[in-house]
Amino acid sequence: MKQIDVGLLGCGTVGTGVAKLLIDSSEVIGARLGATLNLKWVADIDIETDRGIQFDEGVLTTDANSVVNDPNIDVIIEMIGGEGVAKELILKAIENGKQVITANKALLASQGNALFKAAAEKGVDLAFEAAVGGCMPIIKAMRESLVANRIQSMIGILNGTCNYILTKITEERSAFGDALTEAQTRGYAEADPTLDVEGIDTAHKIAILTALAYGMEINLPEVYIEGITKITPLDVEFAEHFGYRIKLLAISKNHGDKIEARVHPTMIPFGNLLSNVSGTVNSVMISGDAVGDIMLYGRGAGMMPTASAVISDVVDIARNLMAETTRRIPALSFQRNHIQSIKIMSMDEIVTHYYFRFTALDRPGVLSKISGVLGNYDISIQSVQQKGRKTDGSVPVVMMSHLAKEVDVQKALAEIYNLDVVSDKPVLIRIEDEQLD
Repeated sequence: MKQIDVGLLGCGTVGTGVAKLLIDSSEVIGARLGATLNLKWVADIDIETDRGIQFDEGVLTTDANSVVNDPNIDVIIEMIGGEGVAKELILKAIENGKQVITANKALLASQGNALFKAAAEKGVDLAFEAAVGGCMPIIKAMRESLVANRIQSMIGILNGTCNYILTKITEERSAFGDALTEAQTRGYAEADPTLDVEGIDTAHKIAILTALAYGMEINLPEVYIEGITKITPLDVEFAEHFGYRIKLLAISKNHGDKIEARVHPTMIPFGNLLSNVSGTVNSVMISGDAVGDIMLYGRGAGMMPTASAVISDVVDIARNLMAETTRRIPALSFQRNHIQSIKIMSMDEIVTHYYFRFTALDRPGVLSKISGVLGNYDISIQSVQQKGRKTDGSVPVVMMSHLAKEVDVQKALAEIYNLDVVSDKPVLIRIEDEQLD
């Protein structure tokens, strides 16, 4: 059989999984591919730690540059992460005519346009199935399975850490800090969880998917980002009272001349399949004009699920090489001359439904004052819920709005916060519910 030589850069958690699959699953991969994938090099700063893999003599090296400069290497797999040395090595590999695979969503979201351009100019592939959704084949679905569809929207749970934390808050009424600590103890959250809990990791992924869906450049800076650190058991309880669960959602919608792309905690009804996605699982609902709604579901992270997605890219590229072709499928789904610069709407332009929670003094006229301010900004209320009094004499007042514009909501809440009957900053959670007017 033909042999395709592979160089792996980075042998951390996912890199180890990739090496393990290339070695342990070589027989089944070879039977499906009709060629041998030979792991010729594994580069890492640490080549002493036992990773539970029996590498051939001389495979391990600390010199990543020698790997990308090896003229016999056909495919480079970048598993280093970050936006520094990883970018330099990818560009060097491209310049050397190597096919490249990465799971580096942060790098692709911030600098992907330049990397894809470099790959196109050199005539090589830059594949990235594992960058979004772990083992969910969402990149392949967007670029191949849904090629005849005009994508209308994508709504998904794209971060397992946040989903695990919100599941703990929902099911056990844990405080955010306690749920985060347990996630860290179980290995679901990093020691510094900022990228996850602040929504940044999710934004990286929806920025990439948005480009694939609508034929546009990756535009991370204009994606609205809000994390889950302020979600409380009290808000989860109120949400359930109204028939909703709270999830950190990535939301992307096509309005033709402009796009919505936002990440924030969102209330979704019990009847929405995404509301029942729990633990560390990821899921995305895609709406296309031909297929209607389809849903992908699977492990969004972890050694072996992510490694599985990486190997799918390796095999795709190997098949291209065996057919003596490259760039058979456009990296960003659309041919480069059809990729446009489409505006992402500012958050001020968004129109949706809202959940408000006010901490108000328990005295006559409070509701009329709050609702009066909302009314002044054309925000109408469809329901109100009030809980019992706290020890300080305040009460939580919850309101659900009809459709309202974000800019008006933010102005109204700022004014309400300054009322003498409101004792704390108002809480806002957006709602996605097609059944609401």
